Amino acid sequence: MPELPEVEAVRRMLRPVMEGARFERVELRRPDLRAPFPRRFAERLQGRTVLAMDRRAKYLLAELSSGDTLVMHLGMSGSFRVGFGGDDPGDGAHDHVVFCMSSGATVTFNDPRRFGSMQLLSPSQRSRHRTLAALGPEPLSGDFDAAVLAARCRGRKTSLKAALSDQCVVSGLGNIYVCEVLHRAGLSPRRRAASMATRTGAPREAAHRLAVAIKKVIAGAVARVTRRRDEPGMDYDGDRFRVYGREGRRCLRSRCPGIVRRIVQGGRSTFYCPVCQR
Repeated sequence: MPELPEVEAVRRMLRPVMEGARFERVELRRPDLRAPFPRRFAERLQGRTVLAMDRRAKYLLAELSSGDTLVMHLGMSGSFRVGFGGDDPGDGAHDHVVFCMSSGATVTFNDPRRFGSMQLLSPSQRSRHRTLAALGPEPLSGDFDAAVLAARCRGRKTSLKAALSDQCVVSGLGNIYVCEVLHRAGLSPRRRAASMATRTGAPREAAHRLAVAIKKVIAGAVARVTRRRDEPGMDYDGDRFRVYGREGRRCLRSRCPGIVRRIVQGGRSTFYCPVCQR
């Protein structure tokens, strides 16, 4: 499933052709994705202008001139493709939504497994949206730091890996990048999340290391994926990761003799070095 860096790369790809542009035609090639499209979906979009193309965690948010918000999620296999002047190569079979914009761009949503979603929320619906309202701080925002992280982890008896995977603690982090940030910070995925804060709630030294690691890993991944000229996709190249997918191989931390191990936490694979991550 695409994680925050991949979704942010998609946002940056769509922004130049959608922000400030009007939906001239909206074509739905099936009645649903993961869930049915909202009633009058195409009608409510056509003629509206995209005022801003934003992102919240793994959700793409198109703020519309009508006051509604188009909320899009890529699911497991969803992707967007942008074409101009009828130049829109693709497989066709899994092209489920087509946006024809006044910018001259044709924006096509392709989703072979149909786990993606599109919702159209009025202002009142958005304020009551349980998932969006419950999301934790954005890891790349200026407001996110060790103090915020410690406050979110304070009193949690779960593992640090489980806490960071919880979208209420930090939004947008998925299994791959949680493994990577824990390795960069030198912290065990088994460590209790509550250990990030003192009894008074102040951030411990480990929380400072972890907050810095989160920002560096995510910012680096966003830059790497965005640099691609083709359609942004998952950053699955194993050579780009320091622990993820490297079970049985030497730890890449300088002078560390450890061998990367794989364990299962919460039904997901966790990769870490038992020597340098404590």
